Amino acid sequence: MYPAYQSFLVLGLSRSGVAAADFLLSKQAEVFVYDDVRGGAVQRAVNALVEKGAKSVREEDLPYMLEKCDALVLSPGIPVDHKLAVAFRRRKKAVIGETELAARYLKCCIIAVTGTNGKTTTVSMIADILTADKKTAKACGNIGTPMLLRRELSENDVAVAEISSFQLETLSSLRPHIAAVLNISEDHLNRHYNMENYVYLKSRLLKNCAETEYAVLNRDDEIVRTFADKTKARIVWFSRREKVNGAYVENGDICFNGERVVPLSALSLPEEHNIENALAAVACAKIMRASNEAIRSALQNFKGAPHRIEVAGTVDGVTYIDDSKGTNVDSTLRAAQCMKNDTVLLLGGKDKGYDYAPLFSALKTTRVVRCVLYGENAFKLLESAMRAGYGNVTLTEKFDYAVKIARLIASPGQTVLLSPASASFDEFSSYEERGDTFVSVVRAWQNEELTTRRERRAEQAEKPADETDNSDGAGKEIAANGSNAANAAEDAKGAEVSGNIFANSDESDGCFHCDRAQGRRSGEEEE
Repeated sequence: MYPAYQSFLVLGLSRSGVAAADFLLSKQAEVFVYDDVRGGAVQRAVNALVEKGAKSVREEDLPYMLEKCDALVLSPGIPVDHKLAVAFRRRKKAVIGETELAARYLKCCIIAVTGTNGKTTTVSMIADILTADKKTAKACGNIGTPMLLRRELSENDVAVAEISSFQLETLSSLRPHIAAVLNISEDHLNRHYNMENYVYLKSRLLKNCAETEYAVLNRDDEIVRTFADKTKARIVWFSRREKVNGAYVENGDICFNGERVVPLSALSLPEEHNIENALAAVACAKIMRASNEAIRSALQNFKGAPHRIEVAGTVDGVTYIDDSKGTNVDSTLRAAQCMKNDTVLLLGGKDKGYDYAPLFSALKTTRVVRCVLYGENAFKLLESAMRAGYGNVTLTEKFDYAVKIARLIASPGQTVLLSPASASFDEFSSYEERGDTFVSVVRAWQNEELTTRRERRAEQAEKPADETDNSDGAGKEIAANGSNAANAAEDAKGAEVSGNIFANSDESDGCFHCDRAQGRRSGEEEE
């Protein structure tokens, strides 16, 4: 590919689409851009690209683009069976993505991570460990920063890339030094049609790896285990259940090939699924020759992924947990299993082709006491609950109604968990926006609660004092001063929680962890 002598149509102006167009323009290519969404951020992106030399096209121009352009660059949110992509392929023209361009032009070492769940967390862990080991390592890909924006990394630097099944549809040239597959469970069947296609796409991450590369695979996952026979790469396993050639748990420690690396008690995120993520990260880090000290330091101070089992706040004695990143059945079940108190679960959104009956059957063994079903797939969820014999459900139409109903249902000491097991696209642009909306509602309720408490105290302070008995006046004054001090302290604490609910929140049961006043956007996550 020689972009300076070729023409490209970039279809879809998400972050990756904009990055691809920017890159091709920098290579002196002729670039056409199109997105069927108009206005707002998309229009601003179009305008900025046009200023750099791109040409904006209309829908009626697309047939001409089929003749004019040498290649179609698809954003991850657009499926490969889109009619324009099919037309390009029929004419034997290339259909690629931003990640494919990055695979062809990045000079640095690449660690690529895929799987159904845990990708963002594991990528972040690996990048943190390598940074702690004084290496230049940057997270990218589906986590939020397009891979093409890591072109500044040199040959000895590391790009730690989260790779989704959507990106794998148009990816053929990537040859990572380490390819890690974390787990595979049913997901995205509305896009990939069946489980066989989904599994095949995940396995494509390994297809270019040679004997000089490494495949880090989950020994505990029956599907991932079979991938060892589909690659020439050297296999390094990780397992929570048995001792393997790679990373495993033994006597309360994470070990790597007989060497004790980090005690489980030192992990900031000690849940079972996060132990698996840490095992994968340790395996990758040891291949990259990271020191045990760097691994321990990074995992001990790791803060987790935004919108993944984060405490959003406490209102009326009820704790609200944001797990908007829980967009599939397996992820939601893991979140529910983390709950230590009786829990009201918010489920619903845009359907992804699941049978939800197994989820409702499994919820019977958790602390979930009621599910509030909402969104585009609410009735499908209801039907699945009925088939599973799960009757503790409440049905409503929209997300904001569901959150309000959950508040009415939950009692002090209980938890409200947003973990929808669904994509967000029925009402939101991303799972991040859904999570941010949930957090905003909880913060507003906290502020209302704080304001009400202050108003009541002000009313009590304005009541006339009983002046007929002066004998205990000094004692009353002392008591009043003490009460005022206590009230001020309580208000200050409430204000701190309201202003920054992610500061120093660490539940004693080890299941809720968050310390992020400044969250990272997760980008084009494969919801």
